[in-house]
Amino acid sequence: QVQLVESGGGLVQAGGSLRVSCAASGSIFSINAMGWIRQAPGKQRELVATITSSGRTNYADSVKGRFTISRDNAKNTMYLQMNSLRPEDTAVYYCNADVLLDAYATRWTDFWGQGTQVTVSS
Repeated sequence: QVQLVESGGGLVQAGGSLRVSCAASGSIFSINAMGWIRQAPGKQRELVATITSSGRTNYADSVKGRFTISRDNAKNTMYLQMNSLRPEDTAVYYCNADVLLDAYATRWTDFWGQGTQVTVSS
């Protein structure tokens, strides 16, 4: 019943920028932490960045200084601004969120988006 939909992926040249977004919808009472995870063939899945409901952020060392995660709580939407892109950033980027489904829920439920492809050419 909860859906996370990513958008904004595409093909860019090395050194370029791209902004991907994740919109959450459905039966949502509240969203706690959100994050971006990327997966490339032959490479280990990597947690790229996370952001709490209050805006506290964390980044993987590989993207620090280049990527910025943000969110709009009123829209239940999260963003990842990617600058100075490198070919090694090429991957499918997935949105993840910990969702409280109703006011009486005692645990967060983890949801994933379908992913959006980001390809960086050299």
